[in-house]
Amino acid sequence: MGAESECGSLKKDLRLLDIFSIAAGAMISSGLFVLPGIAFAKAGPAIILSYAIASLLIIPALLSKAELSTAMPKAGGTYFFIDRSMGPLMGTIGGFAAWFSLAFKSAFALIGIGVFAVLLNPGLTDLQIKLVAIFFCIFFAAINIYGAKHSGKTQIILVMGLLSLLVVYVLAGLFYVDLSNFDNFMQYGTWSVFSTAGLILISFGGLTKVCSVAEECKKPGRDIPLGMFLSWGVVSLLYLLVIFVTIGVSGEALSGSVKPIYEGALNIPILGGIGAAVMAVAAILAFISTANAGILAASRDPMAMGKDQLLPNAFAKISKRGTPFFSIIFTTCFMVVIILFLDLESLVKTASTLKILLFLFITFSLIIMRQSKIRNYNPKFRSPLYPWVQIAGIAGFIFILTQMGVLPMLLVGCFICFGFWWYWFYARDKIWREYTLLHVMEKLTGEKSTNYLVDEELREIIIERDDLTEKNFEKIIEDSEIIDIFKHSLPNKFMMSLAENLSTKLNLKTEKLYRLLKKRSNDSNLTIHPGVAIVSNMIKGKEKFAILLVRSKMGIVLSDKIDPVHAFFVVVSSPDKKNLYLHALMWIIRVTSDPDFDKKWVEAKDVDELKDLILKIWKDKKEF
Repeated sequence: MGAESECGSLKKDLRLLDIFSIAAGAMISSGLFVLPGIAFAKAGPAIILSYAIASLLIIPALLSKAELSTAMPKAGGTYFFIDRSMGPLMGTIGGFAAWFSLAFKSAFALIGIGVFAVLLNPGLTDLQIKLVAIFFCIFFAAINIYGAKHSGKTQIILVMGLLSLLVVYVLAGLFYVDLSNFDNFMQYGTWSVFSTAGLILISFGGLTKVCSVAEECKKPGRDIPLGMFLSWGVVSLLYLLVIFVTIGVSGEALSGSVKPIYEGALNIPILGGIGAAVMAVAAILAFISTANAGILAASRDPMAMGKDQLLPNAFAKISKRGTPFFSIIFTTCFMVVIILFLDLESLVKTASTLKILLFLFITFSLIIMRQSKIRNYNPKFRSPLYPWVQIAGIAGFIFILTQMGVLPMLLVGCFICFGFWWYWFYARDKIWREYTLLHVMEKLTGEKSTNYLVDEELREIIIERDDLTEKNFEKIIEDSEIIDIFKHSLPNKFMMSLAENLSTKLNLKTEKLYRLLKKRSNDSNLTIHPGVAIVSNMIKGKEKFAILLVRSKMGIVLSDKIDPVHAFFVVVSSPDKKNLYLHALMWIIRVTSDPDFDKKWVEAKDVDELKDLILKIWKDKKEF
């Protein structure tokens, strides 16, 4: 995972494989190694359908989060999206829900470690299993406080190892599946399948947790959506195959088991005791990865809320080791309480119910962001089939919520009331922040109620996301080509030479590019001031961007309407580079607006001196 740089910002060092491993690793833990036995006791062999429904139910939230995270790749993830779309009240409720749901999921993984500790000491009581979980909870908290970080490479190795072991389990077990174990498929009725799907949803909850590290991703616009979809597809398929094999080799013995995969391996002769021991090790590794990463990630929500003044400033404080120590300690204490006082099923149901609530909030957040039509909401990935996927997701989430039972609904209701109470009495008078829902209301009522502050915040996020920094402009100029023309050139011939030069860089046909440049060169708005001209064009495609600089001491006469041009800039970009394109134009105008630019440009000795001239003027203006 990305480390923090010395200046306190997060390094963008996560790639596609890292994103896949984080998302997949967050899903493969108690949801697979503990939960199937509990789910089987409620739905029988039909839990395969429950897992499939839970997998499909996550898609609207997956699409919504993928879009939001590419538009706003910020640490804090879910909390940030809800707060900036629906306001600080909903942000407070959503922040608490995100924080505590992750704490519940991590506690679930820690209890999984305690459950498998029974293999070492079969005499452990339920209380002793919980004490083992508490020990590891405190141990992982200490690691996080002292700043130990998992590298992306370690996470990749761990996840690939887990996936490989589960593939071996499936391939070996398929030969021993007894199809009679699937008789009386829906023995507990249709409704049990849906209520169990809600219980199982926690198994997929870790998938969207990867959005909290979007700020540390090198290419969030591509890698976040692609990594999430790859992990969803691979893990969903693996879940269904593992569950199928486990039911097929275990039958009714699976009901109520807290070690379903371990016991399933014992029933596969080719694996036997050794295979079961290997699966137990795999389970413990999965629990360790989820619990440790969960405590780390759970501290990001209160840290973000502390920065936004929704929580006391102590939650936002960073230790000398670069960790939010108070957030970690508070989260750990909360996890110890829920480990001690909630049974396993209530823990799972409450965590799943909180996740469903968050998915509802996230889906509404996307709809609000889209309907606001604010200028700087510019995601790299857009959810397909909008808004039908989101509407179907909202209906599905509400239906599953009604099937979750009384206790989880009461606990979630308490969380909502607590969030409302906290905002009303603690945070309401401390902050005022614009949010996107105000823009939607403004459009509906026709009454202006915003100053476009949220739009400005999104613009700053885009600048950071697309690396639209002053350093970036300096690199663009250093890498760009400058053509020095020493004789008169006819306009058509000049444009053809530019097209030939750019066609190689952009992988476009010269004739097509020539027509575009020629069309723009006839524009009366071509010159920004006498002697300086810019031709800019948006072209079809992706990942295409180029700047070409031209100097003509004698001056290029493009038409009777335009003075001879000595400095000629060509900027060409595909739509996905629109923000860089617009900023590049702004930067060029800023440099060429220098009063002596045209004179110094003509007098420069060579290409190197031309580049030095641009960079010197740029740095002087930046310092000014």
